Amino acid sequence: MALSDFKRKLTPKGLEQADKVGKFLVRNGLLPEAIVTSPVVRARQTAKAVAKKLGSAGLVEGGWLACGMTPETCFEELQAYAKMTSVMLVGHEPDFGDTIASLVGMADSGAVTIRKASLTAIDVQGLRPGGGQLQLLVPVRLM
Repeated sequence: MALSDFKRKLTPKGLEQADKVGKFLVRNGLLPEAIVTSPVVRARQTAKAVAKKLGSAGLVEGGWLACGMTPETCFEELQAYAKMTSVMLVGHEPDFGDTIASLVGMADSGAVTIRKASLTAIDVQGLRPGGGQLQLLVPVRLM
């Protein structure tokens, strides 16, 4: 990702998608205790828009969610949130696809591709490869 990509803001479509995600979460009672976002501008804007709709979720910036995150880094960093029942991560592809594939025990990390503004919910029994069970994967167009 070029340096300019780190500073690029959401488009009007991206802002609308973030708003849809927040409304979907509220409408379905999916209320995370915390939202952890990448420091990249677009991710922060998305996280802020969603947090605004939720009202009560704490918003935290996690540098580890910047482009290039590995599943191992994600598992290690999420240990800090182990006592929470639900945490929302806002980040990037292909990082999330690789992490989700690992968490649900898929051998091929390229088997999962997450579209922009999608929601993925995983029930985590352990922050390790194979330690999670996919609960939902909803693209923004279905919200």
